[in-house]
Amino acid sequence: MATENRVHFWRRNAKVPGSYPKDTKPKFNNLKSKKASSFHEFARSTNDAWDIDEEEDEDFLGTPALTSSLPSGLPSSSIQNQQLQNPAGDSDTSVSHLPQDLHHVWAEDVNGRVVRSTSEVHLNTSPVRSTLQKQPSLPVRPIIPLVARMSDQNASGAPPMTVREKNRLDKFKQLLASPNTDLEELRKHSWSGIPREVRPITWRLLSGYLPANEERRELVLKRKREEYFGFIEQYYHSRTDEHYKDTYRQIHIDIPRTNPLIPLFQQPVVQEVFERILFIWAIRHPASGYVQGINDLVTPFFVVFLSEFVTEDVENFEVAALPLDTQRNIEADSFWCMSKLLDGIQDNYTFAQPGIQNKVKALEELVSRIDEDIHNHFKRYEVEYLQFAFRWMNNLLMRELPLRCTIRLWDTYQAEAEGFSHFHLYVCSAFLIEWRKEILSMVDFQGLLMLLQNLPTIHWGNEEVGLLLAEAYRLKYMFADAPSHYKR
Repeated sequence: MATENRVHFWRRNAKVPGSYPKDTKPKFNNLKSKKASSFHEFARSTNDAWDIDEEEDEDFLGTPALTSSLPSGLPSSSIQNQQLQNPAGDSDTSVSHLPQDLHHVWAEDVNGRVVRSTSEVHLNTSPVRSTLQKQPSLPVRPIIPLVARMSDQNASGAPPMTVREKNRLDKFKQLLASPNTDLEELRKHSWSGIPREVRPITWRLLSGYLPANEERRELVLKRKREEYFGFIEQYYHSRTDEHYKDTYRQIHIDIPRTNPLIPLFQQPVVQEVFERILFIWAIRHPASGYVQGINDLVTPFFVVFLSEFVTEDVENFEVAALPLDTQRNIEADSFWCMSKLLDGIQDNYTFAQPGIQNKVKALEELVSRIDEDIHNHFKRYEVEYLQFAFRWMNNLLMRELPLRCTIRLWDTYQAEAEGFSHFHLYVCSAFLIEWRKEILSMVDFQGLLMLLQNLPTIHWGNEEVGLLLAEAYRLKYMFADAPSHYKR
């Protein structure tokens, strides 16, 4: 029974990052009136919002196999997801306009048959799409930009381009224009944030996707992009085979859950891109295959490479309006950069996820040294680090921070040696200590867990992320090379 509770617990997804208002406790009608005093009692009293209805399983499994060959490129047009946009065209849309079930987006043809992806809809020459609406609407609250308009501003809303930032941009352009880019110097400048204008090429270089030699870059890009679409032609048709259908099914279910409040990721053409990227990566890495959480790791790369061609609001941009070759290039680059990232943390996603288990244990040991009050507070109320920090490690804090903050965070991760695998531990420690006052004010298990799963970061910007990274660097400096201080 305990194992079953734990399994269901980790499949739960809290609301979007930062939706837990300060100084208030969330109220749920389905919770028992008695406060939960332990994890198991809490698990029994909480419904699983991520469970898939049996009839949805039947719909999916009953879908006939695709008979067409895979497309040579991306669809040139897509149907707008009207449910995610204000019909009046207002920019200040509220969540009340969102579909009732953001987690299960399915396509239907004119005969009502559920199909696996929008590519099949195109093959059946029917543009009709609908969403299943089974759950009540999310609580009404205003939507603020999660990707673009605040992405290069601090929390106070200062202009994105100051004199200092202009000088930094010029320095980046000078480094990138040199015949052989000095990667160490580029990392040094990238640690404190990369200007939006040069972020795409800088990420390609820092991830190891592009060579430092400028003359070789165009040839490498052409070769790697062709190689990726060669994988598509070779493997993607096998998604309906008996051996891979479970993998594809899980990917297909998870894609609509990826950043459900950002219209960009609810576009059919974007969801198909993510399906292809994740499926190809999964079958090329059989040691881990696809694991829930990997779908989140595609989004920062996709947004950054898309921003290279978009000057307007990225989160509402219609990707199908881009030329087909541009769409293909963004997809291929996102695949290769995500692959480079996962190469360094693949033990997070192999059987039993030992990498995450070890990192959570290391987080517990580190916190016990740097803030004994918090550590003892967790012990007193029987809160285990795995109950909240598993997601922090599995999703690299992407469920805790707005996407604009994740992109800024990844600037530093790619500038740090072993940023995603090692430095992330210190970022998580600093992130936990950031909420010290709120944590110590909670005096019951349920309140603590709800706080830790819904930390109020929705209004965070570059300023807050910069302070978080500075504290993480301080912790790394103190503990990384001092194992006698790191462990009891």
